[in-house]
Amino acid sequence: MPVTVAAPDPLSREGAASLLRHRPEIEMREDSGPGTVALLVEDALDEDALTRVRRLVRGEGTRAVLVTATLRENELLDVIGCGVGAIVWRREATAHRLVQAVLAAARGEGDLPADLLGRLISQVGTLHRGTAGRSGVPSLGLAPREVDVLRLIAEGLDTGEIAGKLSYSERTVKNVMHGLTTRLHLRNRAHAVAYALREGYI
Repeated sequence: MPVTVAAPDPLSREGAASLLRHRPEIEMREDSGPGTVALLVEDALDEDALTRVRRLVRGEGTRAVLVTATLRENELLDVIGCGVGAIVWRREATAHRLVQAVLAAARGEGDLPADLLGRLISQVGTLHRGTAGRSGVPSLGLAPREVDVLRLIAEGLDTGEIAGKLSYSERTVKNVMHGLTTRLHLRNRAHAVAYALREGYI
């Protein structure tokens, strides 16, 4: 998996790169681009950091993993809205944990710490309650099988586990997610779960 590391200072960049450099699953690259996973190390997320994330994900087609020390309540949805599907707390950033997040991001899957997933569910629930009953809010609708798949993703299951639970093939699960994310213009699995929560499906 080609990976590039971006950080505001050389020490953070080299520290993150050194954790991944000798892992057989990872090929370190200098430049990002389509098919590359960008590991973004940011102590805190200011507007400049969010702009860098948006440029990488939207402009260059790169999947992104964010490693950060802190994330305020109002920043979580912004980060996911930028297209980041995997977040790792800096204090938990071991080589194994980073590789796990990179591989999840490469597959288009979400990988959030449990405390952040709880915060995301709470925030999306608040947003949903704020829009409930508003007329003129479009709803494209989800098929029952899409809801089933998203519910299991929200519970932290991977593609193989979802296929086993629903008696689908892994290919079917991937096709369901691809169709859903394409139809609704969603960036990744975390974005799809956020959509389903916001719309009250799960």
